[in-house]
Amino acid sequence: MLPSTSSVVLSAVRLLLPRRSPGCVWCACRGISLKPGGLKPKTVPLRYLGQPSPFTHPHLIKHGEVTPGLSQIEYELRRHRLASLIEAQTDKLVPSASSSTHVVLVLSHPTRYMTNDIPYPFHQNQDFLYLSGILEPDSALVLYGKGRPDQTILFVPRRDPGRELWDGPRSGKDGAAALTGIERVHSTEELGVVLKSLKGSMLWYDSSQPAHPRLHQTHVSPLLEAGLMPRSVKPLIHSLRALKSSAEVALMQEAGRITAQASLCITYGDVDEAVLFAKFDFENRIHGANFLAYPPVVAGGNRANTLHYINNNQVIKDGEMVLLDGGCEYFGYVSDITRTWPVNGKFSPAQAELYEAVLEVQHSCLSLCSPGVSLDHIYSTMLALLGRQLRRLGIVMTGTSDADLLKAARQYCPHHVGHYLGMDVHDTPEMSRSQPLQPGMVITIEPGLYISEDNNQAPECFRGLGIRIEDDVVIQDNGGPLILSSGAPKTISDVEQACAQR
Repeated sequence: MLPSTSSVVLSAVRLLLPRRSPGCVWCACRGISLKPGGLKPKTVPLRYLGQPSPFTHPHLIKHGEVTPGLSQIEYELRRHRLASLIEAQTDKLVPSASSSTHVVLVLSHPTRYMTNDIPYPFHQNQDFLYLSGILEPDSALVLYGKGRPDQTILFVPRRDPGRELWDGPRSGKDGAAALTGIERVHSTEELGVVLKSLKGSMLWYDSSQPAHPRLHQTHVSPLLEAGLMPRSVKPLIHSLRALKSSAEVALMQEAGRITAQASLCITYGDVDEAVLFAKFDFENRIHGANFLAYPPVVAGGNRANTLHYINNNQVIKDGEMVLLDGGCEYFGYVSDITRTWPVNGKFSPAQAELYEAVLEVQHSCLSLCSPGVSLDHIYSTMLALLGRQLRRLGIVMTGTSDADLLKAARQYCPHHVGHYLGMDVHDTPEMSRSQPLQPGMVITIEPGLYISEDNNQAPECFRGLGIRIEDDVVIQDNGGPLILSSGAPKTISDVEQACAQR
């Protein structure tokens, strides 16, 4: 469970009090330290950090923020909530260990290389980023404490002018402390020594698939080989990540707005899928996205019936439909939107009929997005509604039993109605889709119908059509769901009007 209201308030009050050290990143980057009696200059030179800061990126990051839109206070409250979950779970499951020292270890991702010295674009381990705000590789976070692991140690790569010449600046201990507000910061090389000093503790760490294999092998394996049995911390972190704060929702709103704007239609005849891919990528980035959240599906004609089609290298012919499933990442948070439209801008009668069937089902599913309803319940509803649409369209026979309608719905829509969304596209996979939705959760709703061109059982006019409509939804306490992707045209009239304006 989350900490009580009083404990959160006390934590927030404590965090709001001025700190003497390490000070704020704005001051530290300007060679200023916070000392009793006012601001006094430090003797260290000005320098860039290993990630954007209020000094280097004032247009993105405000004073007191670690990453755009997210403050030092928010990151520290996340760590306190995790400490409370561990304390509560220990009291419940292992009462005898409630007074033990707990150590929580979360590793960053390493830099990965595509060939020799050419790295892939770095993407941080989301669990590590969620708790620290640190975007640098080769880092680690340790939480520890007796009964409640609410003390924090951050480990970051030491400053190395030789490597920084090639790879760019590093924050180092002082820079990381100034940026995050974490007072105890060590070089990553010291991780093993610190962990050994905490031996005899209960370790919370995910060892089955280490986020950073080298750090795991060098610093963590000796503890595990000595017989220490870790408990998985990932499910607890995911339970926190599933509930978005207002600041997180704001970031996801912007991600949804950007992708919705990029999803507007192209209205000429034959067009290469690669052109639509390139335009979608460009429109996302030009409007503020960091990069695409995943390889998009740009599937024309019958290729829309391949659910994860990402070749995006065929020509979409005039009169065919295109299914575009894509999203962007905006400072750690993603969007995931699907729209299907006729590439020439006008629905044929058969295309419109099948499209309206999917849209009607999606509207019904969206109306169910409220606290207490599970994704699995919405999925069951989707199957029942799709089955009825299949019967109405003549794709399955009149008089088909309800059980057979459900079987047909699974055949024509072989995926779930949706998934959790947040820092990742298929976010918080440790969370069951059978659990009741809560205010602050973000999900997708994406029914579809897929009728292959070689399906001899379906009416010929529907063969080769694949339609999916997907929106991103915030569960709210009252007032209905908040649709983050509402800017993307969806009704037939809106789609055709948007195409006509391009």
